[in-house]
Amino acid sequence: MKPAFSVIFLTTLIGAGQGLFLALFTQQSYALFGLLPHQDARFYGWGSLLALVFTLAGLIASFFHLGRPERAWRSAVQWRTSWLSREVIVLPAFMGILFLYGASHLSGFDPVLLILPSGLSINATIMLGGMATILAFALFVCTGMIYACLRFLQEWHSPLTVVNFILLGGASGFTLATLYAAMFASAQAGFFGGWAIIITLLAFAGRSASLWRNARLKPKSTVQTAIGIKHPRIVQTAQGAMGGSFNTREFFHGRSASFFSTVKMIFLLLAFVAPVLLLAVNLTYPSGLLLGIAFILQYFGLLAERWFFFAQANHPQNLYYQNIS
Repeated sequence: MKPAFSVIFLTTLIGAGQGLFLALFTQQSYALFGLLPHQDARFYGWGSLLALVFTLAGLIASFFHLGRPERAWRSAVQWRTSWLSREVIVLPAFMGILFLYGASHLSGFDPVLLILPSGLSINATIMLGGMATILAFALFVCTGMIYACLRFLQEWHSPLTVVNFILLGGASGFTLATLYAAMFASAQAGFFGGWAIIITLLAFAGRSASLWRNARLKPKSTVQTAIGIKHPRIVQTAQGAMGGSFNTREFFHGRSASFFSTVKMIFLLLAFVAPVLLLAVNLTYPSGLLLGIAFILQYFGLLAERWFFFAQANHPQNLYYQNIS
């Protein structure tokens, strides 16, 4: 498939925003049970607004993928059967609750809504954070299932697609949270950094598993099955037209095999190896500069990973258009 950069930015930006929020709420949840010290409300408030900026940037990027942006609202009407429609509904819902979560912290309006039998007080921000957490994971699932539900694209049709969307978004979000904490709550940078390393390693394992699986896929269709002729040797010499067409432009990335392999090596190094090493060094020698470099390298690595993800999908129609592809 031909990667669309608007969708690449959409999925990586909202993934980082979701991951950053999940990192902040994880710390708040630990603090609720006395496992970590409570942070100033502004730490959670400004952090959640930063996550909102990332998700908003992703939403804006998505509009560049639309031929008629004024009709974008129509994409939500098929929510019963379309994962894209569900994503279109869940994304603004997540952004709305995320805004309320941050605003509640920054305004100081955080009343106690519930007292558990154990005496534990549940404030408004905890309730909002719990709702946003459910929506964040629902958004990961909806985004991943847009691609995983396509049976005819074998490279995407796997549970690993959804798992990797969750882990890659979580990895970038926790790395960003480590940088944010180093700037505004340095004592918590180690907590976020440790989780960033763990999630990045899990993401590496998940992405490696999908690469291993996809390398061993065998096409279900062949030229013989496509045209109904069982002869063992069929060679296509022309597609019926002298030049390219919409199909040859939109369903194949048009890059060489060496370029394709280079992109894979780049994203493995930038998205996984480099940030893990930098985060590990930061645990011993704290440095905001190292963390900034780690996040930037990881994000560029995820851009390359997402390009590779889209480009690797081999549409069955390329059996016919292989002469141009």
